[in-house]
Amino acid sequence: MGPHFTLLCAALAGCLLPAEECVMCDPSVVLALKSLEKDYLPGHLDAKHHKAMMERVEKAVKDFQELSLNEDTYMGVVDEATLQKGSWSLLKDMKRITDSDVKGDLFVKELFWMLHLQKETFATYVARFQKEAYCPNKCERNVEVPQMEDMILDCELNWHQASEGLTDYSFYRVWGNNTETLVSKGKEPTLTKSMVGPEDAGSYRCELGSVNSSPATVINFRVTVLPKRVEEEKPSPNIVTPGEATTESSNTLQPLKPEKMLKGRLLGLLIWGSLALITGITFAIFCRRKVIDFIKSSLFGLGSGVAEQPQVPKEKATDSRHQ
Repeated sequence: MGPHFTLLCAALAGCLLPAEECVMCDPSVVLALKSLEKDYLPGHLDAKHHKAMMERVEKAVKDFQELSLNEDTYMGVVDEATLQKGSWSLLKDMKRITDSDVKGDLFVKELFWMLHLQKETFATYVARFQKEAYCPNKCERNVEVPQMEDMILDCELNWHQASEGLTDYSFYRVWGNNTETLVSKGKEPTLTKSMVGPEDAGSYRCELGSVNSSPATVINFRVTVLPKRVEEEKPSPNIVTPGEATTESSNTLQPLKPEKMLKGRLLGLLIWGSLALITGITFAIFCRRKVIDFIKSSLFGLGSGVAEQPQVPKEKATDSRHQ
């Protein structure tokens, strides 16, 4: 690895974005470029062209930072997700070239055409991010808050936490004569005003500063103070309102429906019929036992009276003969 790769890394370190990370500074991208120089070039390009080749790569990498600043396409800041998407796209195309095993001049042409297309692709990603999430300087929000409630103006965007080089949030009250008053400044992205009144309605501006003295985000707020919210008083659960009393009394005096009355009568008849049947069966069983016992006792009494005769003692019988 010669001095030209050192120059390349220096170019990568200062590429493209006012953030610590950039697509070409991604460790996986740096390793891929190192592998391209050390592993691929020796077998696919004449050694005498290696130096010039890497110098052209260095220039192409520097061109990645040449994105024109525009409110509609690029304001100098992107988020981490966009950076990762750009890195993945570049790595995918580099692998496609190395897997094709292309050599010589054809390899050189394909490599630099790929870098050109990747710069355009990354510019597309940046423009999409700015349109969907960045909120450029023309961003404006309408805020409505009822009187005597809290007003909260939120200046934070989803990419702020992932960005470097940002400083403080400043909130200004903007007056009708194009003057403004600084309300708060610090790391907090929100401005809170409790119990607002009609005098708090109007225009506010939030500005997120950056280390290069230019604002990274500017949001204008138009605050409208609405009439005080009307809250209905809820009656105590122990107090019955006239409407509820009428409803309860009507429910109490309301006659039962014929279907419910019929069901109730049938259920009562079924219960009483079941009780009568059970009582009759029990009584029948009891009487049956009594009749059987009476018959048995009568039969056994008659049988014992016929079979048993009074016995005469033998001595008295003999004496009666002699006589």
